[in-house]
Amino acid sequence: MTERKEITTIEEIKLLVDLFYDKVRRDPLLADIFNGAIKENWPLHLEKMYRFWQTVLLQEHTYHGSPFAPHAQLPVKAEHFDRWKQLFFETIDDNFSGEKAQEAKFRATKMAEMFQLKIAYIQQNY
Repeated sequence: MTERKEITTIEEIKLLVDLFYDKVRRDPLLADIFNGAIKENWPLHLEKMYRFWQTVLLQEHTYHGSPFAPHAQLPVKAEHFDRWKQLFFETIDDNFSGEKAQEAKFRATKMAEMFQLKIAYIQQNY
């Protein structure tokens, strides 16, 4: 079993993001959506995710932008968000512990709820 680490540095953020998106890229439900949207731009996407989580969890403000906009037109429903959260939580629980790990799960849950509501609204009204 992997030693569970605290999330205290950019190195742990990068490990979290890399492990999580490795799962997403191979997941039967999510892979086509993510790979289709990101295409060959995975290195750029991962860098952006490092900065996003560094800003959220470590309060080191390196992310600038609007996280929702790139997701607005994705063909996703509740089951996609549920799977995304499941993979994210598994990644956290298998590799990390402590306050920041719990905060990451809380923040991911709130972000998924907000994105899901906004995307559903867009799909119903446009």
